[in-house]
Amino acid sequence: MIEKFKTLFVVKSSLISLYLALTIPIPYISSDKLKVVSIVFFFFGLYFINSLTSDCVETNDSKIYYKTSFLSNLFGKKNWEIFWKDIKLIKSLPTSQGSKVYYFTLNNEENYLVPQRIENLEKLLSLISKNTNLDIDVNQITYISPLWTYKLLTVLSVLMIIGEIILFLV
Repeated sequence: MIEKFKTLFVVKSSLISLYLALTIPIPYISSDKLKVVSIVFFFFGLYFINSLTSDCVETNDSKIYYKTSFLSNLFGKKNWEIFWKDIKLIKSLPTSQGSKVYYFTLNNEENYLVPQRIENLEKLLSLISKNTNLDIDVNQITYISPLWTYKLLTVLSVLMIIGEIILFLV
């Protein structure tokens, strides 16, 4: 059975709302000659940021897939697939911000980043544990950043957008 895990909505919405907060004023403050160009680039950027945040993970009985968009591939984020039987262990490494990232280590010693910004991470971890027969402490692997940080970024970005709208209406 195929299971699909999309990027967390809170992650996607925080990045899109930040993009909007930073770029909504540009068409209003650009010169008349550049208004059309700035609006075109605004919508291109919106498409771009939406595309970059549309990664997903799919699993079935034999393997796990990481799928990125065409634009993500252009910028170096690659698709991958791993057979469950090839996963030797999951190792953790600390980040400079104090959290941890996790990697699948394969039998051939290749490493692939475990996706940690996806919906229903607990279910994915239980599928990994079940299909690899690795003893994974599901409570140990969590989201790479606390979810409140994305929610805070979204709230601040929405407040910036509201402030910009009020300033341009006055």
